[in-house]
Amino acid sequence: MKVTFIGHACFLIKFSTGLSVCFDPYAHGYVPGLSDCNVAADEVFCSHEHEDHNDSASVASPDVPYSGPAPEVEFIASYHDEVQGAKRGPNNITIVRSGSESVVHMGDIGCELTDDQIGKLKGCDLLLIPVGGFFTIGCKEAFDLCQKIEPKVVVPMHYRGETFGYDVISGREEFVELVKNAGGRAIINGGNSVDSIPEEKSLLLLDPLRIL
Repeated sequence: MKVTFIGHACFLIKFSTGLSVCFDPYAHGYVPGLSDCNVAADEVFCSHEHEDHNDSASVASPDVPYSGPAPEVEFIASYHDEVQGAKRGPNNITIVRSGSESVVHMGDIGCELTDDQIGKLKGCDLLLIPVGGFFTIGCKEAFDLCQKIEPKVVVPMHYRGETFGYDVISGREEFVELVKNAGGRAIINGGNSVDSIPEEKSLLLLDPLRIL
């Protein structure tokens, strides 16, 4: 499975089956410090209808479309805040399974999950989770959720870097430190993209591909 971090909460995933999936493409000019997504994918999934997550129209079709078995896709309804959507509305957690591989994109999760919801996510191959706080859960909440979900590989997203991201959200440093102190995961710096996810239980750190 190839994983490319486009930026913010946008990822391009290429499953071993050949299926390509784009999660949460952001619209032109909506994320400080990032250029346009500029991706092509067989499938596009948007967690909610905010412009920094829902520009599905900008995602092109691949030159060679996927023709294999259809993926299994499941959506888990959740909220963008801690008050049942009263401040920021609904959020979908998206689970995509293709072949033997599974990816969970948490979207802009801002609420606690039930045991039943966590059970559906448990043991996924790849977990993409926001850590920046303010609009979403923060580093501590993301860490606690990871401890419950127990993914093979986790990638933090929706954080602020030196030259990109919203001023009101935090960086990923606290999340990295919490994972490091807990032990049990290799910490791997993957640049913008990895051709395959690690076989070992890992925290995979990816930097946005579209930094200006």
